[in-house]
Amino acid sequence: MPEQSPLDEIDKAILNLIQSDFPIEPRPFSRIAEKLASKGISAIAVNEAEIIRRVKRLKQKGIIRRIGGNFFPEKLGFVSTLCAAKVPEERLSHFTETVNGFPGVTHNYIRENRFNVWFTIIAPSREHIERILDSIREKTGIERILNLPATRVFKVRAHFNLPSGDNAK
Repeated sequence: MPEQSPLDEIDKAILNLIQSDFPIEPRPFSRIAEKLASKGISAIAVNEAEIIRRVKRLKQKGIIRRIGGNFFPEKLGFVSTLCAAKVPEERLSHFTETVNGFPGVTHNYIRENRFNVWFTIIAPSREHIERILDSIREKTGIERILNLPATRVFKVRAHFNLPSGDNAK
């Protein structure tokens, strides 16, 4: 589990900005510093180098998992699926490492359920996904893997507004 530590006002402001409004430009962290300065945060406290330092620290602490774009696979000619596997506890590490080794696996996580490992795959076709799943079964010996392709997608925007200053309750 990531180490929990309090975030200061600048960390919260950075996180609020980069969740849904990460600048796509040559020097995005400089632009983030400008945006924070326009909100009244001291330019000395939030220059480009300081933003980069803080983002690295937040990533090392596990607060930031990744910074990157999110795409709609179908708009790029790809398909995606959610998978669930039944994996004995003593084989979890091997199974998740194997799954993570396949291009197109976006993430996986453990749940308290009979089907205890869930992961998603994005690939050029449903057939390609089936080949990946067959390969995972072969390499891990885990046969019970459900393939649960979406029949209709409802995209929810996840933005976690971190309260700061007067907004904290």
